[in-house]
Amino acid sequence: MTTPFYITVIGAGLAGSEAALAAASQGVRVRLHEMRPVKMTPAHRSGGFAELVCSNSLGGEGERQSKGLLQAELRSVGGGIVTAADASKLPAGNALAVERDEFSARVTKAVREHPLIEVVEGEVEAVPEGIAVIASGPLTSDALAADVARLTGSERLSFYDAAAPVIDFSSIDMDVCWRAGRYDQSADYINCPFTKDEYLAFFGALEQARAHTPHDWEKLEFFEGCMPIEEIARRGVDTPRFGPMSPKGLDDPRTGRWPYAVAQLRQEDREGRLWSLVGFQTGLKWGDQKAVVQLIPGLKDAEIVRYGVMHRNTYLNAPQVLDSTLQLRADPQKFVAGVLAGTEGYLESAATGWLAGTNAARLALGLTPLTPPAESMLGGLVRYLASANPKNFQPMNVNWALVPELPAPQPGPNGKVRKLGKQEKRPILFRRGLNAFMAWAGEEAGLQVTPPPVPHGEESAEAQVQPVLR
Repeated sequence: MTTPFYITVIGAGLAGSEAALAAASQGVRVRLHEMRPVKMTPAHRSGGFAELVCSNSLGGEGERQSKGLLQAELRSVGGGIVTAADASKLPAGNALAVERDEFSARVTKAVREHPLIEVVEGEVEAVPEGIAVIASGPLTSDALAADVARLTGSERLSFYDAAAPVIDFSSIDMDVCWRAGRYDQSADYINCPFTKDEYLAFFGALEQARAHTPHDWEKLEFFEGCMPIEEIARRGVDTPRFGPMSPKGLDDPRTGRWPYAVAQLRQEDREGRLWSLVGFQTGLKWGDQKAVVQLIPGLKDAEIVRYGVMHRNTYLNAPQVLDSTLQLRADPQKFVAGVLAGTEGYLESAATGWLAGTNAARLALGLTPLTPPAESMLGGLVRYLASANPKNFQPMNVNWALVPELPAPQPGPNGKVRKLGKQEKRPILFRRGLNAFMAWAGEEAGLQVTPPPVPHGEESAEAQVQPVLR
C-alpha cells in the first residue's frame, strides 16, 4: 500500500532522476518537475532525462578506483542511473562509458513509466512548500537560484564547465593514429601522436585562439577536474603534455617509443562513429576550435560533429547550508542533490540524488533521514560536503581521501612494520566501504540489498563482500 504523501523533485538530470526513482521505490509518490523542453539551456540539446552534456564516462571501474566503489554502492541498492549505465555501456578500458542517447532514453523510460512518478514539464521559479529535493543542476534558472539563495541566506556561487569536441571517425587518419590503451591495458582509445615541432605549433595556436569572454557580472571559476584545455595551456607550455596530453604508457607502434605528446579520443556511440577528445573540454570560438583541432596529427581533415561549449555551473557553499543527510539547515524539509549541492561528476550527482530521494521518502513516511557510514564512498562524500572549510569551497569529486585510513599496521614476527602500498590498500578500502554501505542500507535503512558483481573479474563476488576488517 502506498502512502498518500508525495514529495517534489526539481530537475530530471542525473541527480533528479535518481532521486525520483529512489523515493518512488519506497512507495512514496513523486512529482518531478523538468523545465526542458519547454525551456532549454545553453548546454542541453534534447528534452531527455539524465542527458550527458560533457563526457560520456561515469568514471573508472574496479576495486582500485574511488568511483568504482561508488558505482558498486549504487549497484547494491539498484540505483537507476548505474543500472542504465551498465545497460548502455561502451568499450572504454577500465572506465564506465555509455552511449549517451541510449543511456538517456533508458533513464527517461524508467522515470516516465514508474506508476508513482508524475512528470510536470515547465520551469519552477520558487522552492515549493513541503518535502522537496532540489536537483536543478548546474544550469539552475536564475529565478530558482535566487529563491534558493534567499532560503539559505547564502550567496550563490558559480563556475564554468566545458565540454569537449566530438569527431566523426571517418575523418580520422588511422595511418597516423593508432588504437591502444596506456601500458597495453586495452585498445579502446585512438591515439594521435605529436612530435616536438607539431606540439609546439599546436600549443602556439591554442595560445592565440580566442577564448570565451565573460560578461562583466560573471566570474570565471573553473573546477580543476574539468579545466578547459586553453586554461591548462595558460599554465605553461608543458602543462598539457603532463596532463591530458601525456604520452606515458603509449608506445607508438611505428617507433616503439612514447611520442612527445598524445591527444586521445574515446568512443561516444555504440557503432563507433563518434569519438570525443579526452581532456579537451573547451570554450574556444568554433572557428578557432576547428583550427586548433585540425592541428592535431591525424585530425587534419577532422569533421567536428559537435563543438565543445562552456557554460555556467551554479552551486551552493555546502558546508554553510547542508547537513550530511543533504537537508538544508534552514529548512530540513528541503534536500539538495547534484552539482547544486557542491558535487562534481555524473556519478556523484546520481549518488547524492539517490540519498536525497531516499531520505526525502523517509521523511514523508515519518522516519529519520540517514547518513551512510564514513567508510563508504557516498558517506565520505556527503560528510565532506557538510563539514569542509566553507572558505573558498569548491565542488568535490569522490576520491580515496574522503574515507578513513586503514588502521595502522601491526609489527610482524620480526618486529618490523610492513606498510601497504596504495595498490594493496585500495582493494581493502573498496571491500571495507562496500561491506559497510550494504550493512547500513540493509540494516539501518531497511532497503533491499544485492551484492554487486566484481568489475573485470578481479576476484570472486563472495570474496568481495566478506568482511575484511573486524
